[in-house]
Amino acid sequence: MATSDLSAPQLAHILPPSWETQVIAWLDEDTPSFDYGGYVVGEVEREAFLLGKGKTPAVLAGVPFVDKIFSHLGCTVEWHMKEGEVFEPVKKVATVRGPARRLLLGERVALNLLARCSGIATKSGRFKDIADANGYKGVIAATRKTTPGFRLVEKYGMLVGGIDANRHDLSSMVMLKDNHVWSTGSITKAITLTRQVSGFSHRIEVEVQNEAGADIVMIDHIEGSELLDIATRLKERWAGKRHFLLETSGEVEENNLARRAVNPFDIVSTSAVHQGVPHIDFSLKIQIPK
Repeated sequence: MATSDLSAPQLAHILPPSWETQVIAWLDEDTPSFDYGGYVVGEVEREAFLLGKGKTPAVLAGVPFVDKIFSHLGCTVEWHMKEGEVFEPVKKVATVRGPARRLLLGERVALNLLARCSGIATKSGRFKDIADANGYKGVIAATRKTTPGFRLVEKYGMLVGGIDANRHDLSSMVMLKDNHVWSTGSITKAITLTRQVSGFSHRIEVEVQNEAGADIVMIDHIEGSELLDIATRLKERWAGKRHFLLETSGEVEENNLARRAVNPFDIVSTSAVHQGVPHIDFSLKIQIPK
């Protein structure tokens, strides 16, 4: 049985209270009217095994969401491994107990969530391992290209996998890209206007066209020697004058990460850890009473 020290920091503790209302929305979406299958099985108490399947080792992620789904339905979950641990399929990761009808009401919602969150955590963990093996000292980060309405779960999976979740929304940090520059007239003007309203507590990130006063400079969609040349020139130009973080992004994949995660860069950001990521297969099997 997986146990935890309640005084130790846990990723579940960063979740805001507001997300719990999403559980009701998820369940309402899956059962908007009559539960015909529930009529068949009734309210008899049953025990079900939650199995991690698939063909390759995977990271378990999404535990607090699954706990809340089943607790809302009057069921309990006993986890047999800790979130963030890697399991070899097939693995009994948890036992869920409760009325049969309620186990099945939560089944598909919980499995879909686990599949997506664990898939992101697994992919994120692989990226982190590659960067570490390459001697990279900076940050591997995701992007804001998440699924509307499911962002919190996806960002949580990134954190479980060991990478940075990047900014969560337009209010978290200011990113000024080509559209802002074209609409404003210049990057300098865009930064000046932004600082008038964002205050001292918000960082400003810009693309590499002009680093004028930015906190983070992103070099986007450039690779190879050109990428390193630009990074070196920027660092040398501002050495001892002004500090900023340097980020590389755009088309960063698992097969080229070792070439992109190089130490002139403070941040490597990629959407490959959450877009098009294979899901991890889970199943819930009600056990026949002995």
